[in-house]
This record gives sequence, structure tokens and C-alpha cells, in this order.
Amino acid sequence: MPLPKVSTPQYTIKIPSLQKEIKYRPFLVREEKILIIAMESEDPKQISDAVKTTISNCILTKGIKVDQLATFDIEYLFLNIRGKSVGENVDILITCPDDGRTQVPVSINLDDIQIQISEDHSKDIKLDDNLTLRMKYPSLDEFIKSNFINELGENNNPNMSVNDTFDLIISCIEQVYSNEESWSASDCTKKELMEFIEQLSPIQFKQVEKFFETIPKLSHVLTIKNPNTEVESKVVIEGLSSFFG
Repeated sequence: MPLPKVSTPQYTIKIPSLQKEIKYRPFLVREEKILIIAMESEDPKQISDAVKTTISNCILTKGIKVDQLATFDIEYLFLNIRGKSVGENVDILITCPDDGRTQVPVSINLDDIQIQISEDHSKDIKLDDNLTLRMKYPSLDEFIKSNFINELGENNNPNMSVNDTFDLIISCIEQVYSNEESWSASDCTKKELMEFIEQLSPIQFKQVEKFFETIPKLSHVLTIKNPNTEVESKVVIEGLSSFFG
């Protein structure tokens, strides 16, 4: 006689970029095991596969392709899946900004964390009177690199920072278009995309940088009090890894 199956609760959540409500479940021990083994391996490919498998397994709504979701969608989903799996409150240490030393323990309810969207954010960057550059959001691989691989110290080489920045930019180009024509990034080589970005003026490039600076992100404002100085400060914490620090 087979053992009984343990029922798993289901929840609903709205994917920020799609504004589509989906169903999901917490991750189970089998997925937690996959994540732990992957993190212990320190292998970027294994970590990427583990996170993708976990999120894909936990999304119950059909037709959602994790690879095609925006980075902030994946952060938001992973945060909520984790919250429903191991507890919705996380305890972290916040450094008081008034002295830069004193750390204060803070408990955060993950249900309070939302995606913050800047009013001046746009995927379409008007380069001149004729050409517009349309961007897409960073991929699942960039999510893994930012939140997991960097913590392993594998991307701390300052000599690679400029190359990494340009690689990220060209990976996020969707198309270039005018009133008469359009050029899809998928039809261009990496060299062609790089040459296109390198020919921009500093002012135009600043607009590209603004796209990344204003990308929607997990963000939460806390008010903390330094027990040594009695000074109250507002602290903004951003990004998935900040909530598990």
C-alpha cells in the first residue's frame, strides 16, 4: 500500500510586468535540496538550472516561460515562493547610516515587499528624430549572476566591469526602429550590436544607462533607530539578496 500524498497549498500572485495573475505553490524539500546542492557546487550553470527548475516547478499556471520573464518578475516570484515555503518573516541586520557602524536587527514581512516602478522609466529610448532603441529586461541568467554568483565572489574583477556593462547592454537590446524600418537584435551579430552602441553620443548613452538605473526593482523603506545615538533614519533596501542578508 503506497504512502499518502501530502497536500500542498496554492497561492495567487500577479506577475508585475505582465499584470497577469498566476497560481503557484511553495517549494518542497526536493526543490530546496536542489538549490542547496547547486549553491554548494558554486557552479553558475548548476545554480541557474536549480533556480529555473524551482521557479518553473512552483508555477502552476500553464504557459508561463520563466526564461522570458523580466528580472524583477523572477525576483518577486522567488521572494514570494520562498516566503510561503520557509516563512514570511526574515530577520536581517541593518547598518545605521548616521554612524555607519551600529547594526540593528530588523524583522521584515515579505508580503510587504513590492516592486517599485519609476514614473520616468521606459523601454523605448528616442535617440534622435528618426531612430528609437527599444530595450528588453535582463534575462534569467542576469538574475542568477546578480543575486547568487556575485555572492560567491566570481565577478569581482574590476578589469571586467566595463566589458560586463557593455555585454549586459547589448544583451538587452530588442530592436532599433524608425518610422519606416525596424532592425531586430536577433538578426544582428554581437559585433554589430556593440558597434551600434559604441557610435552613440555620451548624451544618448546616458539615456541607455537611465533605462537600467530605473528598471523596476524590489524595494522597501524601513525606519530604524540607532540605540547608541537615538537617531532615527530611513533606510531603503533593494534587490532580492538584500532581504536574505
